[in-house]
Amino acid sequence: MKLLIINGPNINFLGIREKAVYGTQNYDALLKMIEEKSKELDVKVEVFQSNHEGAIIDRIQDAYFDGTEGIVINPGAYTHYSYAIRDALASIQIPKIEIHISDIMQREAFRHVSVTAEVCDEQIKGLGLDGYLVAMEHCKEMVLKKAAD
Repeated sequence: MKLLIINGPNINFLGIREKAVYGTQNYDALLKMIEEKSKELDVKVEVFQSNHEGAIIDRIQDAYFDGTEGIVINPGAYTHYSYAIRDALASIQIPKIEIHISDIMQREAFRHVSVTAEVCDEQIKGLGLDGYLVAMEHCKEMVLKKAAD
């Protein structure tokens, strides 16, 4: 099973930016957590990060052709206004989970809107970096359920 984890803008600055919101663990710590979880779940995981909207769209579109069976995405700020990323996600008919490190509903009003959530199967928010691990578990379950149907 192949899962793709996509991280949008500024996620690579974990441990540097707004530590009170995003914690003190850096991006490398997140990558290590994901790698360890992928071994536990016995899934192949690719992690992709970009600060550029078009690169994220290109990677989502590539997922259609490369055998990706599920996507976990943290669109970062693009969550709130990128209809282009939303449309790319909508075009891929595989399980998709939107993830947010912080609880976006407890933050600034503009963060309460997610244009991408409606084209994902689930949204996980406010669990810190552990939210990625939960999302990986849920995504695997969705892929297995889809295969069984």
